[in-house]
Amino acid sequence: MSLTRHLRRTAAATALLALTVTGCGSEHAGRQQARSASPRPSFTPRPKCAQPTEAPPVTASSSPAAATTAPPRRGSGEDQPPNYADNHAYRMSAELSPAQRAKGEASAALIRYELEKARKEGDVSERRITAALKHLGCGPEHGMYIGDGFYSVHTGDVCVSGLATERELTIEVHGAYAEPQPGTGPCVENRGGH
Repeated sequence: MSLTRHLRRTAAATALLALTVTGCGSEHAGRQQARSASPRPSFTPRPKCAQPTEAPPVTASSSPAAATTAPPRRGSGEDQPPNYADNHAYRMSAELSPAQRAKGEASAALIRYELEKARKEGDVSERRITAALKHLGCGPEHGMYIGDGFYSVHTGDVCVSGLATERELTIEVHGAYAEPQPGTGPCVENRGGH
């Protein structure tokens, strides 16, 4: 093959490659512009359940001081080792804004009402608690977990969890855990080590 012929083929291949790359870049940039016109969240929001029909007012109990993480656990205090907070960060729940706290408290009131009905019926079995939460539209897609009298569900805004037994009904509004107990949903504190 002659040198001239080889150079022509190389030049033609280079030109074809340049057109291909340029064409792909233009097409890709066009798709990027179309995508940026309607931004999508980087995550799929959790579906909603146990939602009040009206937006709850932000009250004094929904103040920033009340909008912190779940209450401190037993054993917290001044006598902790120096790296206790770092070593237990996986057990922390997300902080709630005053608006999230207000929504959570309204959802908690709905959940409390349904669970009180179950208690008055004398049936706080896992099946009955599941039915009570299902009545509010809560199911497995909401990270619902029920076991040994404990229940938890993510309403799409916050976690609502507590105990539902014959003797007591407790309810707590808090944020999802950074690393929840495996196999339980986002609202169950991790009991294991890290």
